[in-house]
Order: sequence, then C-alpha cells, then structure tokens
Amino acid sequence: MATEDKNRATAAAILPLVGGAANVASIAHCMTRLRLGLHDRSLVDDEALKALPAVMGVVEDDTYQIVLGPGTVARVTPEFEQLVEEAREAAPAPDAGGPAAVSADDLAAQGAAIKAQQKAKNATPFKLFLRKIANIFVPLIPALIGCGIIAGLNGLLVNLQWLPAVTPALAAMASGFMALIAVFVGYNTAKEFGGTPILGGAVAAIIVFPGVANIDAFGQTLSPGQGGVLGALGAAVLAVYVEKWCRRWVPEALDVLVTPTLTVLISGLVTIFGLMYVAGEISSAIGTFADWLLSNGGAGAGFVLGGLFLPLVMLGLHQALIPIHTTLIEQQGYTVLLPILAMAGAGQVGAAMAVYFRLPRNESIRRTIKSALPAGLLGVGEPLIYGVSLPLGRPFITACVGGAFGGGFVGLFNQLGDTVGSTAIGPSGWALFPLLDGNHGLGSTIAIYGAGLLVGYVAGFLATYFFGFSKDLLTEFNVSQEPAPSTIAATGGTPPSATPSSSGGPDTPDPGTDPAKAPAGV
Repeated sequence: MATEDKNRATAAAILPLVGGAANVASIAHCMTRLRLGLHDRSLVDDEALKALPAVMGVVEDDTYQIVLGPGTVARVTPEFEQLVEEAREAAPAPDAGGPAAVSADDLAAQGAAIKAQQKAKNATPFKLFLRKIANIFVPLIPALIGCGIIAGLNGLLVNLQWLPAVTPALAAMASGFMALIAVFVGYNTAKEFGGTPILGGAVAAIIVFPGVANIDAFGQTLSPGQGGVLGALGAAVLAVYVEKWCRRWVPEALDVLVTPTLTVLISGLVTIFGLMYVAGEISSAIGTFADWLLSNGGAGAGFVLGGLFLPLVMLGLHQALIPIHTTLIEQQGYTVLLPILAMAGAGQVGAAMAVYFRLPRNESIRRTIKSALPAGLLGVGEPLIYGVSLPLGRPFITACVGGAFGGGFVGLFNQLGDTVGSTAIGPSGWALFPLLDGNHGLGSTIAIYGAGLLVGYVAGFLATYFFGFSKDLLTEFNVSQEPAPSTIAATGGTPPSATPSSSGGPDTPDPGTDPAKAPAGV
C-alpha cells in the first residue's frame, strides 16, 4: 500500500471510533500525538482504537490524544482533517419533522462536564501555566531540529574544509531562525495568552532589531538580542495585557487605530527600558549557573537530573525546562542539559529489556516490549513507560536508576571539561546523535554521549533484572497465558490517565509537549 493510502486508511479507521465527524470539535497534533477536542467523550471506543495497528496508545487530558508516533502523526493528521471536512459537507440536513436532534451545544456541555470531572485533580494553576509555556515553545521544535542538523553538517564541512563555497549558505540557513526566534516566541506567546499574535511578534521584534544598539538603559548600551526568548516571552505577555486593557476602554470606532498603537508603544517602551535588561541578566545567570553546576558537580548533578527526569515528566514539571533549554541554545549554541536528561530514556530501555528476560512466559508483555523498543531507542519512551515499567511498579524505579547512572556518566565528562550539548530540543536517544555538539570536536562528543547511553542501558538492565521484581510479582506475571492489560493496571497501580492497551501499545499521559516528545529526553 502506498504511504498516502496507508495514512488515509489510518485516519479513516480512527474517525468512526471517536464518534464520527460530528463528535470532533478540534484537531491538532504535536510530535507524536493526534489531539482531538470531542463533544461527547462517551462516544469513543477506546479498546477498538487501541487495537488499531498504527495506534500506540491513547491519552486523556484537556484533549483526547491518540499516540501515533513521530512522523506518522504529521502525515495522518491532514488526512484525518480532510475526512472530517468531507463527512461534514456530506452530512444531510436534520429532519425537521422528526424528534428534536441533540444540538452541538448540548454535546459540548456533556463533553465539558466529563472533562471537568476527569481533569479536576490535575488542573492546578501551576501545571496549567507550564502547559501554556510548553505550547509556546513546542511549535518551534521542528525548526530547531532542522536548523540544528544543518548547523552540525556545516560544522563538519568546515572542519574537513570541504565545499567552502557552500558552507556560508549553510551557516545562513542554520542561523537565520535563531536570529529571529524571539519574534516567533512573541507571536506564540500572544496567541497562547489570548492576545493578537502579530502584536506579540511585533513587540518581541524590538529585542532583535539592530537599532537597539543606539539605546542606553540602566547605564549600559543595549545589544540586539539582549534578553532573548525570556525577554520576548515577557514582552508579549505584557502586550497581551495592554491590548486587553485597551479593548475595554478604547471606543469601538477608534479601536482599530488606537489599540495596536498603544499596545506596541507601551509594551515596547517597557521592553526597551526594562525587560531587555532584566531578561538579559536572567538569561546570563541561567547560562552561568548551568556551566558552574556541570563544571563543579557534573557527576552528581547528572546523576540527580538523569534519575529524576522520568518522574518530572509524569508530573508535567519537565515543561519548566523548555525555556531554559532554548535560552542555552540561543546563548551557547547548544543545551548541555538535554544529553543528560536523555539518559532517562536509556535507563527505561535497559529496564524494559530486563523485563523481557525476566518474564519469558508472558507473551503479552514481551510482545509489547518488542513493539515499543525501537521507539524507545529513538527517544520515544512513553510506550515503554506506560505499557511496561510503570504498571509493574518496581521496574519504573529501576529505570530511573539506570537514567541516573547514565546522567552521572555524561555529567562527569562535563565536569572534566568535555562538554556535551544538543543544538535543538525534541529528539532523544539515538535520534539525538545528529544534533550533538560540544567543545572538543564532534567525535569526542558522540563517543561520550554514546557511552552514556550504554551505561544507562546496562545500569537500567542490571537494576531491573536483580531488583525489579518481587517473588509475588514474578509469580503473578511470569505465566504462559496472556493476562488482560486491565489486570496489569489493577495490580501495578497504573494511574487513571494511563492503562496499557489491548494491542500491547500503551496509553501515554500528556507530558505537556513535545516533547519530545516531551519535548525531550524521555
């Protein structure tokens, strides 16, 4: 079957199982998931969805999320959107003579009530704020990845002195986006906080405008780009509040002229004579602290970061790291934190392999591991986490141990002076190799990162193999019959938002991103 036909077939199989086109309120996707806003959650056939070959799992959050994996989701989503549009166009008008039809508002009210009950425990103000921050930066990840890989290719060509006529063009391609990233951050920030996106971008553009070099603030001359993405985020949030204030007080007849003018003027002045300086100091402090932390306590810091990252992802707190990653990339050309955090995924892979060998009679779990392991090696760890280690309990803890040893290994080399960084956020595992950069050449950086993955695999495997199972757990799960996934969830303590799928593919709770994919390091 051709790829396009396969993607359309996947979309066609999903649509009726989510209640049809009439039940779909919104469609979006991130790096791995098709995100659907639904009018009536009760119309979804979860088990049938999980049984589809292309579906790795489903997630219940502010949207209904179907995990399809990186690459696949970007191809299936347009086909799904087209099918929904075609179905709505072909839908017959309601029969006025029959019984009264349920209105879209009625369905939306039912869906809202269901979602409110399910989200009440997790929708804390802090987590909702972090989700907004993630929504600002996650759409930028594809450009960060593409430009990061081009930057790596350009650096390789420059070092080898190959194609000297081409390298300046590659440098321009790699650097152009980063030079204007503040504008994109401002645009997305205003959009996420309920303002006019282009006004957020216009105010953030002040930060990267070369003319700010002629302005003095706080006794120093400003530099283009000072404050970076943090300054752009603050400027755009301010612009949103100024705009909303203007909408309330400016007469409607003058709104089109006065509101955008005052929004840019007031927010722009505050940005130039306040935010750029403050955000610049914060950005510099982040870079300085990251360098100091890894230079003086790299092994210990790496051990802690690598060991705690999986729990942070589960709690949604990893989203707070996204602006820090982006700031480090903007300042130094790469983030030194991501390769360490990526070791959490290595520990998870090692733990899953140990589970595979410790449960030789459980065909169901072994099949899940075999199907999810390639994704895990490429840094998409959610299928292994929520389909294998977390439901079993102890293997999740031993996976964290593996991540800790891998992170400690990479952190140790940072402490010894061999910096290992990533030029983009999003990918992890083996997928991070094309984005690696450091201070001692690409070969050394790749070797350290690859050795760190190996340490994570081995530590996760050994910790899980010897300490990941109690006698009761082995007795219960090392059986020849295939237990229902619900049994695993009931005995292993899977949280309500994630239960293993009947097809061996897991349901994965929303990490907030991207990113990767979580956005990263899972």
